[in-house]
Amino acid sequence: MKILVTGGAGFIGSHLIDRLMEKGHDILCLDNFYTGNKNNVLKWVGNPHFELIRHDITEPIRLEVDQIYHLACPASPIHYQHNPVKTIKTNVLGTLNMLGLAKRVSARILLASTSEVYGDPDIHPQHEEYNGNVNCTGLRACYDEGKRVAETLAFEYHREHQTDIRVARIFNTYGPRMSENDGRVVSNLIVQALQNKFLTIYGDGTQTRSFCYISDMAEGLIKLMNGNYIGPINLGNPDEYTILELATIIHKMTKSNAQLIYKELPKDDPKKRQPDITKAKFHLDWQPQFSLERGLELTIQHFQDQLFE
Repeated sequence: MKILVTGGAGFIGSHLIDRLMEKGHDILCLDNFYTGNKNNVLKWVGNPHFELIRHDITEPIRLEVDQIYHLACPASPIHYQHNPVKTIKTNVLGTLNMLGLAKRVSARILLASTSEVYGDPDIHPQHEEYNGNVNCTGLRACYDEGKRVAETLAFEYHREHQTDIRVARIFNTYGPRMSENDGRVVSNLIVQALQNKFLTIYGDGTQTRSFCYISDMAEGLIKLMNGNYIGPINLGNPDEYTILELATIIHKMTKSNAQLIYKELPKDDPKKRQPDITKAKFHLDWQPQFSLERGLELTIQHFQDQLFE
């Protein structure tokens, strides 16, 4: 098949492209390189089945494809809050453009939504029927509400134009190719530990997250795209850890001398985050295979290579 991946030079997008290329598909990688990195897909440049296009999805583009993985959008608070209006445009105009393309060429489109649509949740763990608790005027709203609108657009295109959609709600994902300065908790703590700097804990560290290794996530996205279930569907690892537990594990695995330092918790930062993956297990026959320790081992090795090469 001819497959378009928006945000294909990004963290999740590039791992997804690796899988799709290995399966023998023709891949169009679309990225404006705001947070994507050309090095992530460099090994495919020159391959006759791969094409790299620099393009901003807030502008329309005409292509002929069979499937669209729509991943393009900054996903870490540092990046999406740097230019919040651009983040909203990417989620709304970008998604409109991709849905328009999917409708025009009768392609199936998978929207990469996010666990952030649940906001700071009142129920735990979070299942797909929960409508969320989002502050629509807060600092995270450019991303949270942007993704909520993107989901609305996808379902309206499906109802009104019979566009073939799939919607994934992606929970915290980590692994090699994360950017060392993207502000996400796993990369933050690993880089700080390896550099023997203070390990920064926001709040008291009792807030929880669930961490899914990148290869598990790529597998889940491919299964969703090629299955019959539209979604929305949670993709994430249901194992739950406090941030303090995560910091302790990373500290031990890196044999770091870094001390903990506590800073104020950012406004609207979710206190709990854990996916209910009952639907993913039932509809996709999918659940994560990587333990946190195994995934961290590979991720730490990646950052060691990056920082000390």
